[in-house]
Amino acid sequence: MKRNRKVKIVATLGPASNDYDTIRALSEAGADVFRLNMSHGSHDEIRERHAIIRKIEADTGRPIGILADLQGPKLRVGAFARDAEELEVGATFRLDLDETPGDATRVQLPHREIFDALEPGASLLVNDGKIRLKVRDCGRDFAECEVMVGGTISNRKGVNVPDVVLPLAALSDKDRKDLEFVCDLGVDWLALSFVQRPADMEEARALARGRAAVLAKIEKPAAVKAFDDILAVADGIMVARGDLGVELPVQNVPPIQKQLVRKCRAAAKPVIVATQMLESMIESPMPTRAEVSDVAAAIYEGTDAIMLSAESAAGHFPIEAVQTMNNVAEEVESDPTYTEILEASRKAVRTSVADGIVAAAREIAETTEIKAICCYSESGTTALLTARERPRVPIMVLSSRIGTARRLCLSWGMTCVYSSAEVDRFKKAVVEAVRAATRVGLAEKTDMVVVIAGVPFNTPGSTNILRVAPCEERLIYAAETE
Repeated sequence: MKRNRKVKIVATLGPASNDYDTIRALSEAGADVFRLNMSHGSHDEIRERHAIIRKIEADTGRPIGILADLQGPKLRVGAFARDAEELEVGATFRLDLDETPGDATRVQLPHREIFDALEPGASLLVNDGKIRLKVRDCGRDFAECEVMVGGTISNRKGVNVPDVVLPLAALSDKDRKDLEFVCDLGVDWLALSFVQRPADMEEARALARGRAAVLAKIEKPAAVKAFDDILAVADGIMVARGDLGVELPVQNVPPIQKQLVRKCRAAAKPVIVATQMLESMIESPMPTRAEVSDVAAAIYEGTDAIMLSAESAAGHFPIEAVQTMNNVAEEVESDPTYTEILEASRKAVRTSVADGIVAAAREIAETTEIKAICCYSESGTTALLTARERPRVPIMVLSSRIGTARRLCLSWGMTCVYSSAEVDRFKKAVVEAVRAATRVGLAEKTDMVVVIAGVPFNTPGSTNILRVAPCEERLIYAAETE
């Protein structure tokens, strides 16, 4: 059950990974969480993939997290009379609400909300930024633009508007239907696209009603500016570098990635670094050296998870892509520099009893022969605070709530164990923890572990007790009777 690394791997499912054998092979190769991309596939296909994951979970006895990624509103131009046109630098090009097929001088942009928000000087990016337009004049139903970067523009290409906060909800009608469907299905995480403000997250959380944790995808400049407020109301973050690199100068993305990862670590909330991590492995069984360095850099930063998109969903080598990520992670984490970087970037947070308990657990574990930190956690709070410390020893989280165990599969360092036994006393939690630690191979019966929990149980944020316990159960009972 245990991995030989602490960073987690998220693998997207799709046409290349659509059956039991392939998905199980991805899990065995190292995938900890599976992403269901709601931009592709019918509800019947999503339901089938979900059922396969849950069957693999039952067959292997390992909790598996499932993340449903909502599509978000898609902004696109209309159609052209000749399907495509060539735009020259310096030419004038008009966007409007007219449904007449476009030509080399204009095309429909069927989104009045964009015109309401535009101002002269704003930029419009078409087809992932390959074409760049600058607004010279605009009104409620048009924008006269100058072509700053030309190229071929064709039917229904995507449009990005980086300079303004658009009066658009992050949840489209499709997203609302998808959200309700996957929450009823039983996913563990929802990823919300097109987040611009904290209110977007609050709306999604209200609709989810606690059935899934909600993660904000940071892919808009507005989200970067409002990040602290968004983080405060999100359960987790995805640094979605694809659209972020379109809407911002590409050189801005690496420092933003580092800043966001550190803020998430300080807040004890999981963060995923995503997009184009092993892009060449869609077609090739081997990644480029630059891609390997990119994956390694995210791991050195201390991110909770790294993600594969098309590499595992539609590529020719999905299993090899997961194996490559796994191998890079194991190699990086065996480097002494990795530990040095994590410890140098650790911020001491000591504002509560829970903070003190998890910090003490880490320090005890790292200065003695402790093999693991075992958290008994129903809500997941104790486990998340422990992961924030980035200890050198493994973390095992034991929970009688399967949803908590699945959700924490996304978090750094966690070996998640589901226990059907209800625990009402700390001694029982200790016994359950040492049994699980020896069963999954984190410790031997001659070893010691640190066990932390919150008493009374089932009270989020009540982490207040720590014990160094032997893994031999009879020694636990002997200590209780002395």
